Amino acid sequence: MHLLTFDKAKVESAVQVVERWILMRLRHQRLATVDDVNEAIEPLLERLNRKAFQKLPGSRASAFADVDATALQALPLQPWQWAAFKNVRVHIDHHVEIEGHRYSVPQNLVGLLLEARITTNAVELLHRGQRVASHQRSAHKGGFTTVVAHLPAAHRAHLQWTPERLVHWGESIGVATGRLVARLIEAQSHPEHGYRACLGLLSLARRYGRERLEAASVIALKLGTAKYAHVKAILVNERDKVAASTAPNWTSPPHEHVRGPGYYQ
Repeated sequence: MHLLTFDKAKVESAVQVVERWILMRLRHQRLATVDDVNEAIEPLLERLNRKAFQKLPGSRASAFADVDATALQALPLQPWQWAAFKNVRVHIDHHVEIEGHRYSVPQNLVGLLLEARITTNAVELLHRGQRVASHQRSAHKGGFTTVVAHLPAAHRAHLQWTPERLVHWGESIGVATGRLVARLIEAQSHPEHGYRACLGLLSLARRYGRERLEAASVIALKLGTAKYAHVKAILVNERDKVAASTAPNWTSPPHEHVRGPGYYQ
């Protein structure tokens, strides 16, 4: 506390010296604008800094060059920006979701909780204080920003989730469901982008049953869609039940041109 008080007193004293030495020399001048004031102060401030100390060797300028200048560092290349922080979890598709957009991180972080640093232009992902990924911020909701190096290599069979496993899970429910899962994965530029959509689709079996999901998948394929929202709408509206009901058997009405079974005897 005493050291801080001493430093504060020295700073206040230095400010007082500058004010008195410079203002005294400008007291008879009339300056119309702030720019005029700054222009008048600049040469006087330079003279004061080069003025020798009374009790110490050197001057303010030489003390700055010897002590302060050597400790100065270059300014950051980018201007300072306000940053917001939030915790995000890495999903099975090796992405975190921030404001509806998904950003990739290294695949070995799946399931972990990361800290996101969000600025106007960038999104940084931190794990235990260390940056593990950095992306340009995107306002595209539902979109992906993916670094290919973050995705697992095709030969890493030990991973928990793979396209083959998801398709096999879908086929265990039914042929149509398996085809829907395959289409969800094939529609993405990277298979991992479709993982969460596949899990959402397959989770419908827990709520509506495997038979109904398979029936809804058949309808979705006929409609040319593989989206989770469309399949769920079919189940919610029970369109799968309507399609499952068998149509009445059609029989030909009596007609003079229709030959009966006795004709062939």
